[in-house]
Amino acid sequence: MARDPSKTEKATPKRRDKAREKGSVPRSQELPKLTVLMTGLFVLRILIGDLGDDLKSVFITFLGQNLRFEATPDGVTALLWMLSGKLAMMLLPLLVVMAIVAYITQRLQVGKIWHSQLFSPDFSKLFNPMGAVQKLLINPRTLLQLGKQVAMAAAIAVAPYLILKNKFNEFLPLFYQPTDAFIAFILENGFTLVLYTLGPMLLIAIIDVWYTRWDYEENLKMSKDEIKDETKQALGDPVIKNKQKQKMMEVMQRRMLQDVPKADVVITNPTHFACALRYDPKETPAPMLLAKGADHLAEKIKEIARENRIPIRENKPLAQALYKQVEIGQVIPEDLYQAVASILAQLDKFKRPGRPR
Repeated sequence: MARDPSKTEKATPKRRDKAREKGSVPRSQELPKLTVLMTGLFVLRILIGDLGDDLKSVFITFLGQNLRFEATPDGVTALLWMLSGKLAMMLLPLLVVMAIVAYITQRLQVGKIWHSQLFSPDFSKLFNPMGAVQKLLINPRTLLQLGKQVAMAAAIAVAPYLILKNKFNEFLPLFYQPTDAFIAFILENGFTLVLYTLGPMLLIAIIDVWYTRWDYEENLKMSKDEIKDETKQALGDPVIKNKQKQKMMEVMQRRMLQDVPKADVVITNPTHFACALRYDPKETPAPMLLAKGADHLAEKIKEIARENRIPIRENKPLAQALYKQVEIGQVIPEDLYQAVASILAQLDKFKRPGRPR
């Protein structure tokens, strides 16, 4: 299956989370086989003595005293249950350790996965048999899996051939060896055979882990348009956000302009900026900025000030400082006290009684 050449960008965290929810994770099938086989070989090497004694006891029981039992259906059933129980107890430690290692191997590969969507059946596959056949016969992944299995089978087949070829001259003398020597020969060469097999399996597992992760990342890649769409969904459409911002600014401007008639003075640039100030010692410790604007909004503030007979004073440095440093609803900073006070002192509202105007 050819890859989409437009998908050149790494997958986003959201894309990865969606893939995990569907059970899509980079999981090598060969690594668990290798770790379980190595663990089983190691545990078997440790327990071989005890297993040999237990197995000898089973054979003595089966071929010795119980061989003379009455061959009734109940007797045969009881004997099979007894032998099954002993064999289960012999193999239980080995199987438990192998199961734990298999679980740990899978957990290290894929992490924690538990989503209800994993158990949701996909009925679309039932109605598309030709798609399943094409996926089975044409999909490069199927050919890759076939190649791995052929390589694994070849490794398993070559190992016995090499062992048997080197040990062929030792087979005939085994007929004259005692039972313990025969068993030791079989176990030793069996262990060597497994070691010969582990080498190619280790190489195949390493390649499979690398390829699985690489293929997973390639399949998750996104196009630039997909990333843009995802960003829009996460942050919102910029066009809609700009419209919302514009409406918000319009609402704020209307509220601000409604406060201009409450101002005591409007300080201008004169054409670029306009700042409306109000000072009431009972409300604030310093003059407060009620409204400010630039260009068209500045003209609107001055127009409202004229309509409400609010004094307009031109002071370029002060108007620029108020516009840049003070936000609407805030009192002026201390470094502007003197400049604002000199303007307020000239207004009739703030002149002391009896002071010349």
